[in-house]
Amino acid sequence: MSILRLNKVSLVGLTEHKPTLLEALQVLGVMHVIPLQEVEPRSTSDESVNPERLKRALQYLLSSREKRRQVVRLKQFNLSEMLDRIDHNRTQRLDLMARRDFLEKRITDLTPWGDFILPELADLAGQKLWFYLVPNYKLPAVERSGLTWCCVHRDNRHAYVVVLSEDEPDANRMPVTRTFTGNIPLSQLEQNLEDLEIELEAVEAEREALTRWIYQLQRCIADTEDRAFLADVSDQTLDYEDIFAIQGWVAESSVADIERFAKSHQLALLIEQPKPDELPPTLLDNPEKLRGGQELVSFFQMPSYRSWDPSRVVFFSFAAFFAIIMSDAGYAALMGLVLIYYWKDMSSSETSRRLRSLAVTLTATSLVWGVLVGSYFGANAPFSWLATLKILDLQDFDAMMRFSITFGALHLVLANLMMAWVRRSQLEAWASVGWALAVLSCLLGWLQVFHFIHWFVFVIALLAVLLMSNQQDKWQLRQVIWGTLALTNITKLFGDVLSYLRLFALGLASASLAITFNQLSVDVANALPGIGVFLQLLILLAGHMLNFVLTVVSGVIHGLRLNLIEFYNWSLADEGYAFRPFSKQEVTPWTT
Repeated sequence: MSILRLNKVSLVGLTEHKPTLLEALQVLGVMHVIPLQEVEPRSTSDESVNPERLKRALQYLLSSREKRRQVVRLKQFNLSEMLDRIDHNRTQRLDLMARRDFLEKRITDLTPWGDFILPELADLAGQKLWFYLVPNYKLPAVERSGLTWCCVHRDNRHAYVVVLSEDEPDANRMPVTRTFTGNIPLSQLEQNLEDLEIELEAVEAEREALTRWIYQLQRCIADTEDRAFLADVSDQTLDYEDIFAIQGWVAESSVADIERFAKSHQLALLIEQPKPDELPPTLLDNPEKLRGGQELVSFFQMPSYRSWDPSRVVFFSFAAFFAIIMSDAGYAALMGLVLIYYWKDMSSSETSRRLRSLAVTLTATSLVWGVLVGSYFGANAPFSWLATLKILDLQDFDAMMRFSITFGALHLVLANLMMAWVRRSQLEAWASVGWALAVLSCLLGWLQVFHFIHWFVFVIALLAVLLMSNQQDKWQLRQVIWGTLALTNITKLFGDVLSYLRLFALGLASASLAITFNQLSVDVANALPGIGVFLQLLILLAGHMLNFVLTVVSGVIHGLRLNLIEFYNWSLADEGYAFRPFSKQEVTPWTT
């Protein structure tokens, strides 16, 4: 559907012009290079500016809460010096944070004992003081310890016990572990913490000032990776005496660009169609608003070049599955508010913008479905005109079960028909048509009453599976054995259709939990006048937030599962690999 057709392009030029030509080809950025010889792995010689150190420094600055306006126009940029400054700031910040955590823990432990100064060892004849915060019910164990001790304070929960001993008492002699007080008084620790916080603020301010160089670091990382990519491609060309050749895949829409490139650089050019035994990379092309489905498909399994692109089907079916599982307009509105809050943050990259478009579709679909089922945080419609839009009842188990099974069966029918379209040049395509007819005939027979026509179509469909499975251009009797094995997938198909019942089950579970929390809050409010109102609000807030999170997680996991497992099993046979253009990375500066 949206897999671009590719041509194999070969360019031949003079070896002395190879570096310039490859760099110009990288700027053009339309070719997926085919290695013409093996490439040995390269090692980074300059450890001071290696890519890992660059990425670590960039990530450190990007995680800063506040960022400065970027420096874009710059003639000179000392990368090594900047990395040293960032690494020093990062190390200093980690050290200060570790010291702060230690001081906060020590102050917390010492606060119950108050502010005091320990006596000198000579004043205690070499003895030391050991502090224990003992629960009152464990105080008899201290009395049986045989140690010299004193209870200096006692409240309704703890006894503050000080043991006098030259060495720390064995752990098994005291019922609790000792409190580590150190020899620095509480007031001095608090002063040290205040000084450290001021020093940490200065380090954070320096880190914030360094964020003005984020764009320059991104540009350096892009340049480093571009040079590495260029070096790899240079090693993949075929060199022979004074000429070299480079070969790659190019989209048909970019062939004209390659022709102009070859003509302007005086290169020999050969353009070929892919051969049947060749497997070109897969280059997906979808509208910008629907590329969220492309991200999902690319993440799980890239379809083969000669297959079809399921991105659009996955995009809309995932949105529908998510909406059915959520089944609440109130939760959909809440998800919309979350999306609005993170709207700007989700525009930082192309991938995040695609996922934002997918999130908008999920929210809109969930809102429409929630209105159709008439659920608003588990309650009825707040307005009469909204109540008139309710046409489905989640509590009608039979209707919702029929809806889920029908949706799943039609989804798998579409999967098999798409598989048949991919195999349209082979006899095996009729096997996929047979599976589609088998599902459709059983579905219609189940929704109505099984008649002779349903069974007749079902038998014809299974015969198509038996006779046409694994058949290629010419039908062969010996291949029928594969058809017999293929028929065993009927149980798998039946199980896959029933898997769509999770849509009904999870939607009902979400609605039931929302209703339960509503009823529980009302019962508490009626049982406890006064404070019951506060508890009612607490139950509503905590309960619906928990249910919202569970619903979103379930919608994502099971919505993707039905697409990427059940649907993929019947619609995609071969896996491909992604088209990787030989191009330079683009770095877009941003300002704050």
